[in-house]
Amino acid sequence: MQSSAFEKAGDSIKNRVGLDHITFEVLRNLFEYTCDRMTAVLQRASFSPILSDMVDFSNAIYDPEMRLLSQAANVPVHLAAMKFSAHAVRDEFGIENMQDGDIYVVNDPYRGGTHINDISWIKPVFYKGTQLLGFAVSRGHWMDFGGGAPGGQAWGTHIAEEGLRLPPIKAFEHNEVKPEILKILLANTRTPHFIQGDLQAHVGCLKAAEEEMQSAAERYGLETVKAAMAELIAYTERIVRKRIESIPDGVYTGEDYADTDGQTDEPVKVNVTLTVKGSDITVDLTGSAPQCLGAINSPKANTHSAVFYSLQFFLEPSAPQNEGMFNPISVVLPDDCWLNPKWPAPTIGCTVLAAPKVASAVWQAIANALPDRAVGSACGDCNWFVCGVRDPAGKTDVFSDLPAGGWGGTPFNDGMNVTMDPLGNCMNMEAETAELMFPVAYEAFDIRQDSAGDGHHRGGFGSHLKIRFLCEGAMSVETARTREGTPGVNGGQRSVPQRLWHLSADGTQKIVGGLTEDGRWLNPLLRGHKLSYGDTFWFETTGGGGWGNP
Repeated sequence: MQSSAFEKAGDSIKNRVGLDHITFEVLRNLFEYTCDRMTAVLQRASFSPILSDMVDFSNAIYDPEMRLLSQAANVPVHLAAMKFSAHAVRDEFGIENMQDGDIYVVNDPYRGGTHINDISWIKPVFYKGTQLLGFAVSRGHWMDFGGGAPGGQAWGTHIAEEGLRLPPIKAFEHNEVKPEILKILLANTRTPHFIQGDLQAHVGCLKAAEEEMQSAAERYGLETVKAAMAELIAYTERIVRKRIESIPDGVYTGEDYADTDGQTDEPVKVNVTLTVKGSDITVDLTGSAPQCLGAINSPKANTHSAVFYSLQFFLEPSAPQNEGMFNPISVVLPDDCWLNPKWPAPTIGCTVLAAPKVASAVWQAIANALPDRAVGSACGDCNWFVCGVRDPAGKTDVFSDLPAGGWGGTPFNDGMNVTMDPLGNCMNMEAETAELMFPVAYEAFDIRQDSAGDGHHRGGFGSHLKIRFLCEGAMSVETARTREGTPGVNGGQRSVPQRLWHLSADGTQKIVGGLTEDGRWLNPLLRGHKLSYGDTFWFETTGGGGWGNP
């Protein structure tokens, strides 16, 4: 059952915009279904396992003013960032110059993107060929898009090391891809066998959205559909503002840090000052660390997304996901900050490392405002590795996975075990898929006992992931929480740190990232770590922080 705020938000809808409740609800659900259909098409049609199995993509539709109208339950860290990408296309080409059959592409971290592997496709949707109805947007993480290391995990000091950077480009006209664009895309990847199929999957899901939106306009009329779009956004904003009003006015602070930027051994701080005043929230990140030399910098779009999705957990998760969520929330980003970097700062770790640190700091601030609703931080990092592999026959490929950890304890129960970080509604690679497609064997994927933070309600447990290589490999890893574990709240304790191991085929083993047995800390942001035939890579993930005094 929806909350009372949700039930009452549309009470006077007929008086405001002339829509009856039934038509509004039908169209609201149709907009959500449109995004769900996009997701089904993309997941079923894509070639690369990072899309088809790990579900690292998001789909959304926008109104004619390019305001977010609805988004599927995909990857939260894409939530606001997709809007920035769509606006970059708008600013480059102008809505008035867009035609039926156009599709645009962009991945530039400094033009609305996040990291280079996240490719956004934007299609204007027209009714009867000339009347703009809205936009369909599909963003997916492509397994490899060039750069100095497989998957873009070069851990360098310049954005050019991470792959092909695309400013807003018109890639399709009259629903046909421009041949020169396709040639450029396929020439700049280690996995062309995936990329061409993934591109067609994105196009298919955009066309599915176009069909649903045009069908709605045909059935209910263009003006009725537009009125429902505007009312839906206002509807969500009213719900969110009402929820914010239930938070005591005040100034609340939180902080967290990344272990390293990959270039130095210094921690990288996130500082959050969260101000609640009436129905508005301001999140000020002043006091956070300067722009990093290494590749964990978070572009503006990514930082906004981290703020929005972290607050969404505490506002009204059941409300329709649209622009109305953003309007009551302001984000202040200082210049010369790793959360608002300038070219040519590298950004490959922004979604999986920087965003969780922003979210954790916001959650720490919220814990001060709403201690009875606070939760311990999740594992605080979307652990991600990419490995270039070469089998005994000489065939090369790119293999990736997302080893999950635990979520934080809550006021009501222990945290969830082995669950993807809140930034992404992704999944780990299925062992059967990995072993079918790549020369590897999954030796173990099980609960890491006693890895959670203690508390009145403990955090969820992390995991052990062991992968044996039946080939030569060059492993790059993104992770954090290797100096100390995930923080708890309200007296809850930290979890245990994460660690990376290399188990050699001859039986020797050594820690290659995190705290060693003698207390030394080794930088866990591995680049091109060599694995030989028969070697095993072992990832020990952390649990969530505890809630309440044990």
